[in-house]
Amino acid sequence: MKNPLDILNVLKIRKDFPILSREINGKPLIYLDNAATSQTPQQVIDVIVNYYSHLNANIHRGVHQLSQEATDKYEQARTIIQKHFNAKFSKEIIFTSGTTHSINIVSNGFSKILKKNDIILVSAMEHHSNIVPWQMLCEKTSSILKVIPMNQDGELNMTEFYSLLKLKPKLVFVNHISNALGTINPIKQIIDESHKVGAAVLIDGAQACPHIKSDVQDLDVDFYVTSAHKMCGPTGVGLLYGKEFWLNKLSPFQGGGEMISDVTFEKTTYADLPQKFEAGTPNICGGIAFGEAINYMNSIGFDKIAAYENELLKYATEKLLSINGMRIYGTSKNKTSVISFNIDGIHAYDLGTIIDKLGIAIRTGQHCAQPIMDFYGISGTARASFAFYNTIDEINQFIIAIKKAITMLS
Repeated sequence: MKNPLDILNVLKIRKDFPILSREINGKPLIYLDNAATSQTPQQVIDVIVNYYSHLNANIHRGVHQLSQEATDKYEQARTIIQKHFNAKFSKEIIFTSGTTHSINIVSNGFSKILKKNDIILVSAMEHHSNIVPWQMLCEKTSSILKVIPMNQDGELNMTEFYSLLKLKPKLVFVNHISNALGTINPIKQIIDESHKVGAAVLIDGAQACPHIKSDVQDLDVDFYVTSAHKMCGPTGVGLLYGKEFWLNKLSPFQGGGEMISDVTFEKTTYADLPQKFEAGTPNICGGIAFGEAINYMNSIGFDKIAAYENELLKYATEKLLSINGMRIYGTSKNKTSVISFNIDGIHAYDLGTIIDKLGIAIRTGQHCAQPIMDFYGISGTARASFAFYNTIDEINQFIIAIKKAITMLS
């Protein structure tokens, strides 16, 4: 194993995150719930404070200087995001309230495109937010939802995927990385093969974006969605990337201010992209902070982040497997720093509750992925998820805490 400190100066990085210096139940906080939400660096917090201290105004329509300054910062953030994901045009970046909102925009738009008995595909390892909107779409359109199955290692069954493509689906939805298992899906292969049968593809990138720098043009993906709070930004803001062709084809999700061109009682015409999908006053501060969070992560470097987190994953996996009765779910060789596990005879909720008393934050339950839990025949798991500001010492403390919990619960 490489020394992770040779990859990143994590002790210096940790000083950027004020929350990492606090205590929980009298113990230093060890935050291992990064798949749920990441922590926020001071650089981003400062941008949020500065916005409300010096820039707070409604954007796009104001002639006064404050409005123009806020508008400039907001649109600069859109450009930062465009460049990060390598979208062709900034108008292909739609600000949303998060991944769930983004998916629902696309689902709603296809309600006027799909016809009865059209096939749409979703993978077996999706978050509920990439299942339920498509079920609702099928109810509206009488289209049919088919599932790409997974295997015991937590990988998609690609043979079955190719068989399902013979049905000529209109849409395919897959997460880039599973939030419950950490599996990195072969999305480039899925996109290319889906396009061969004329299907549009939406990739849920919420779990991937903290670890991988996705290039939407290289992927040739039709839609890509994520949330800022997964990548050191604030909650309540995210993005929908869509190819200009598809965004022009889809109907708006919401009506109101900002998304209109002309309004009369006889007829309303819609604004051009991106405003067509940005009805109402947006989360202006959130959008600006999203751009700053991306700047922060790029300053560290995504290659270094991925390499460092991979060392954490290998170390934690090895230590967990040394514990009697340990079972890890999601054992693909191609995965990121998420470990879902159970210990024989111990409920995940009880484990999570006890180690919280020792200052350690993990997630327990179904992780908004009930079909995965049903596949394994379990009610839920404990999940530890690591970020570039976690350390080997924190993992050691995590293992000690688990062993204490086992002693208490046995």
